[in-house]
Amino acid sequence: MLNLGVIGLGRIGKVHVESITTCVRGAKVKAVADPFLNEEGKEFAKKHGIEEVYTDYKKILNDKDIDAVIICSSTNTHANISKEAALAGKHVFCEKPIDHDLEKIKEVIETVEKTKVKYQVGFNRRFDHNFKAIKQAVLAGKVGEPQVIKVTSRDPEAPPVEYVKVSGGIFLDMTIHDFDMMRFLSGSEVEEVFAIGGALINKEIGEAGDIDTAIITLKFASGAMGVIDNSREAAYGYDQRAEVFGSKGAVETKNDSNSTAIISTKDGVTGEKPLYFFLERYMASFSQEMQEFVDAIVNDTETPVTVMDGLKPVLIGIAAKKSLVEGRPVKISEIM
Repeated sequence: MLNLGVIGLGRIGKVHVESITTCVRGAKVKAVADPFLNEEGKEFAKKHGIEEVYTDYKKILNDKDIDAVIICSSTNTHANISKEAALAGKHVFCEKPIDHDLEKIKEVIETVEKTKVKYQVGFNRRFDHNFKAIKQAVLAGKVGEPQVIKVTSRDPEAPPVEYVKVSGGIFLDMTIHDFDMMRFLSGSEVEEVFAIGGALINKEIGEAGDIDTAIITLKFASGAMGVIDNSREAAYGYDQRAEVFGSKGAVETKNDSNSTAIISTKDGVTGEKPLYFFLERYMASFSQEMQEFVDAIVNDTETPVTVMDGLKPVLIGIAAKKSLVEGRPVKISEIM
């Protein structure tokens, strides 16, 4: 039984605590830490059988009985805590992104390589049942050589402007999942990015220096092409779809909904809207990614989403931002 320590008990930290305590085999949460811990957080920990609750995460790092840490704190702390944890001999699961600064990510990579700990980045969508089905079809050769990959990712409502100001921008806090999905589904690295976008939903987002609507095209080393379309607000719910078109055919996935029931009457044909937000849509994927992290530690195998997988989407995101600002295609080699 692995002992895990969760650092950061906000929304995503609670998601991981719940998935570990209810769905993940071979591991338990021994301790949680959050500098802003309140009574509600203490009650949450108690409810899930966690007796060790701290405001200082270093108490988790100093606990010799803890095998691995789950980093769910604010993005600006990810890199430093990753390095400290690795140097303390702890395996690390880190929520995306590792950092917005490439040099800090490279320092984490060097530390992980030096200490030989297991390191996994939280790109949970790779573990979603729909996207895994696409990947399996591609690997099985059912669509031939991938030629065009399409990803649609639209949130049900735009975030507060205050969040936008500190998020790193749409490409590094939202589209970063889609950049990872592009690499995952294509099996190839992105070589060039061209992005257009605007603040079509909330002008205050534009005034804050960001956009809320974007289309990004990508060129892959394999010769394939990709298209991502993003929106911060889809009136009908959480829109998450993908398609791989290849030399022998195509595979695509639709949105998940509460049911697949279709009502047909003289007035029209109607069905359910997509599930409303990521906690409904992706909860099972959070459990699966954590299970595979635990299994990698137990079986001494490589994690399914490595520290290098954490670097590549950030490179693409920075290139996309540069493309948007300069109005031209940007090669990833310009960012390296």
